[in-house]
Amino acid sequence: MGIRTQKGQKLYWENGFTADFTSPKIMNNKVHLGFSYVTTRLGSAIESNAIKQDNYLLNFGYFFRNQKRLQPFTRLNTGFFYADYESDIFEELDNTALLLSIDAGVSYSFKAPITLHLSAGYNLTAGTGASGPGTLYPVYYQMSIFYTLFKKN
Repeated sequence: MGIRTQKGQKLYWENGFTADFTSPKIMNNKVHLGFSYVTTRLGSAIESNAIKQDNYLLNFGYFFRNQKRLQPFTRLNTGFFYADYESDIFEELDNTALLLSIDAGVSYSFKAPITLHLSAGYNLTAGTGASGPGTLYPVYYQMSIFYTLFKKN
């Protein structure tokens, strides 16, 4: 379980929660499954007029060098995006989208039960405003900090 900070290239800060699951029984901890919820409601939209948007993501990741503290990884993400424009004047604009993105980065496991993930990604279903939500930008950056709940030594 952990927290995630996400930044769209030249756009909003989004913060939220994330979970990451792996097991030695699944390719010796190389495959990770996860869920994340990130939102501007906990980021740029706090006490501002930034658009309130929510991202619900499921991800499938592959971690290289799984026995080392520093592990490169790649992930495939899918989910749902919702933007709350808060005014009827914008009702004709697209405010939802199915998400499909890829990202790659590095993971570092500390001696304490803390793990840090840093990655950059690309939304394959980014919007333009005319087609899809205009605030769903293609390039994003993420930082996640996990606290390990269950670990067998």
